Amino acid sequence: MIKIALAQLNFLVGDIEGNCQKMLHILQQVKHAAAVDCVVFSELAIISYPPEDLLFRPSISRRITVAMDKIQAASKGLTVVVGAPSYQDGKIYNAACVMQDQVLIAQYHKNILPNYNVFDEKRYFHAGTKPCVFTLKGCCIGLSVCEDIWNPQPIAAAKQAGAQLIININASPYHIDKDHERVSTVAQRVAENQLAILYLNQVGGQDELVFDGSSFAMDNNKQIVARAKSCQEDVMTVDFDHERNNLRSAKSDLSTTTPLQLNYNVLQLALADYVNKNGFQGGLVGLSGGIDSALVLALAVDALGAERVHAVMMPSRYTSEMSLEDARQLASNVGVEYSVIEIEPLMQSFDHTLDSLFAGQQKDSTEENIQARIRGVLLMALSNKFGHMVISTGNKSEMAVGYSTLYGDMAGGFAPLKDVPKMLVYQLANYRNTLAPVIPQRIIDRPPSAELAPDQLDQDSLPPYDQLDEILAMFIEQEASREEIMAQGFAEETVSRVINMVFRNEYKRRQAPPGVKITKRAFGKDRRYPITSGALKYLNEG
Repeated sequence: MIKIALAQLNFLVGDIEGNCQKMLHILQQVKHAAAVDCVVFSELAIISYPPEDLLFRPSISRRITVAMDKIQAASKGLTVVVGAPSYQDGKIYNAACVMQDQVLIAQYHKNILPNYNVFDEKRYFHAGTKPCVFTLKGCCIGLSVCEDIWNPQPIAAAKQAGAQLIININASPYHIDKDHERVSTVAQRVAENQLAILYLNQVGGQDELVFDGSSFAMDNNKQIVARAKSCQEDVMTVDFDHERNNLRSAKSDLSTTTPLQLNYNVLQLALADYVNKNGFQGGLVGLSGGIDSALVLALAVDALGAERVHAVMMPSRYTSEMSLEDARQLASNVGVEYSVIEIEPLMQSFDHTLDSLFAGQQKDSTEENIQARIRGVLLMALSNKFGHMVISTGNKSEMAVGYSTLYGDMAGGFAPLKDVPKMLVYQLANYRNTLAPVIPQRIIDRPPSAELAPDQLDQDSLPPYDQLDEILAMFIEQEASREEIMAQGFAEETVSRVINMVFRNEYKRRQAPPGVKITKRAFGKDRRYPITSGALKYLNEG
């Protein structure tokens, strides 16, 4: 019987010394708490994932060597598996290193290097070609790293090399339904090889990515016998009897979170880690009385604590009394510092300054955008003065079609809703109110409006959001053509207009703040389209 502890931890990219100390702390805890035989850490744990071009810095390999030596020294009486870059003969490998009683006994090099969506591993790593099996208390354990589990070959090769159990270390970023995909894939590998698999994932936010943890252990009958928490650090311990091929855990709670709860939790985690890991004092949210800023404020309070969040309402001549009342009530409900800054005098100053230049011109979106930009300037001034990061409130639907103002409501350091479609915003707001009714129901129920002109509604210039989100999901996430979208019952004029808006506003999205990915295709490193393009006229073809 061997006891294995899977340490699901939140690391910081590039903080080699800090990550090392975190692992050493776990090793110390394990030694004092239980008779654990093996401790496992996640993919590239020593530098965290994704390190990107940090891997090319000359000092990085030296610092990694020093840190790995410390972990090796701490492995007395233990077997420790650590994910780390391995520098060999001018090449870099994504490795799983096995230290046993202060000796490096094995090193596995990731065989399958992903190079799609957010992954760019072939830029950095060389692929390994061989399986790796090490022995612990008479049990042969095979190693694999992340993408290896999505391909039959690496696990089959490990079994052929004698593996009786597979440990798969991961840095697997979250998107909706990802947990189901992981479990289904691991179950397929189990069925093919009749081997139990331990799936360890990292947890935490890293720029556009968020890692949800959700590690699990699956026995050779495709039954999950242990689960780690989602969106939290956790250490999951399992026992494996290699003579009986029996995997079990004393931990009986195998419950998973609901999809809405998980989506909310990953957004909260991503925002908290972005603010905290980048050293901001807190968060600053511009309230409008609308649904997006309401959800962002609730997320910010849950992520950072009310004492670290400042909400600012900046009404104009077009702001309704309803919006003022609802924003005030929301701020009171969540207990944040709340300020109101009237922008009417600033609008009048802009009108006066531009009056002669705009003579003879009709009022249009120019004047609307000036309001948004005034608000952006005020928020950035408060951010500069007090060290709170401006949290942008734009959602994916708006970002897609450019229904946002460059240097205005797009201003900010991080956009937690950047990959959240508008209809999901409503669902998440309703979910948050099941925890505590902080968002006034009127904010959820009222038709959305930017309130930049008299009696303005979003649907004056956009399709209804339920239709818009469906069209955008097909076009962005599924790469559907105009004809394929129309075949689902959408009017040609509506589809063509939406596609035109998506292409026309690529330049805006390039200047938007980063935001966390939660769908299968997010704006950012996940979707790289040119700004200048003649492709629009060919979209009927695919």
